[in-house]
Amino acid sequence: MSDPSISATVSPANARASQRGTQSFVHILAACWHRPSLLALELLWRWLFGVPLLALLGWQGLRIWTLNTAEIRSTGLFDFSLQLPMNGALSIAETYQILRAPVLHAAAWIFPVAVAAAAIASGLGRNAVLCRYDRKLPWRPAVSVTLQLLRVLALCATFAVWFAAIHWAAGYSLAGASPTADGGQGETNLVLYCALVIVISLGIFTLWALLSWVFSIAPLLAILERRGIAASLARSFRLGPLTAKLVEINLVMGIVKLALIVLAMVFSATPLPFESVVHGTPLYLWWGAVTFLYLIASDFFQVARVAAFVELWKLCLPPDASSPASTS
Repeated sequence: MSDPSISATVSPANARASQRGTQSFVHILAACWHRPSLLALELLWRWLFGVPLLALLGWQGLRIWTLNTAEIRSTGLFDFSLQLPMNGALSIAETYQILRAPVLHAAAWIFPVAVAAAAIASGLGRNAVLCRYDRKLPWRPAVSVTLQLLRVLALCATFAVWFAAIHWAAGYSLAGASPTADGGQGETNLVLYCALVIVISLGIFTLWALLSWVFSIAPLLAILERRGIAASLARSFRLGPLTAKLVEINLVMGIVKLALIVLAMVFSATPLPFESVVHGTPLYLWWGAVTFLYLIASDFFQVARVAAFVELWKLCLPPDASSPASTS
């Protein structure tokens, strides 16, 4: 059963259906705060996936660095100076050519393993959190994992498009960076490159914001409405009065995430005025503690976001939309 204190704040009465999405969000935050098991379960599935993946990436990164340290140092990468930005760009390009083959070789097996593990962990974990929140909800691991896999693949495709676009921008605006016959460097347009990077990044970020809406809501709808994969994706496009409330909640969550990042940066920079005293291991431990607290806070707001969606879904759902659809 869902928590009475949460359900009471967003009763499905018609008089409450017209309220703004954020009017009950504060009460949902308070109710989630009093149910620490939800946060514990969220942290469990995220960290059971994230910690081993980070350890694997760290081990592979250290291995690649050990094998290519001498070549990377010979590029002059560690002598980078802001007074000679093009020299630094050439050093980065040479380093990229050195690391490209070993990184791609490692990514050939790490990437599919990480994608599969992310889909399984998020599918099972999100379903477990929902079942913990409301014990009436069904356990549907196959549909949840499949929809999460589609979301991860869509995210990877977005990153691939972004990287290809940035590569094109570099080739278009920095083509003159190669040395000329007299030993100098050709003309480049660094301002144009920076402008293209900003425009491309903002455009692709907006595209992902539109796409992620569908892939984030579909797994929840598959459990709440007992729909199949295709039906859940289609349902994500037609949420009726629920859409405006979810947009409002997502805007609030975006501001909250930005505030958390700013707070983490501020706390991370707190020891810098005392760098003569706080340095080395104590400084790294402080940064680790700040990161730890940031991740906990971020996961807490993710749990509150899911709870808000469930309660708003109960509040705004049309009468005929609760009938179970295909359970394939």
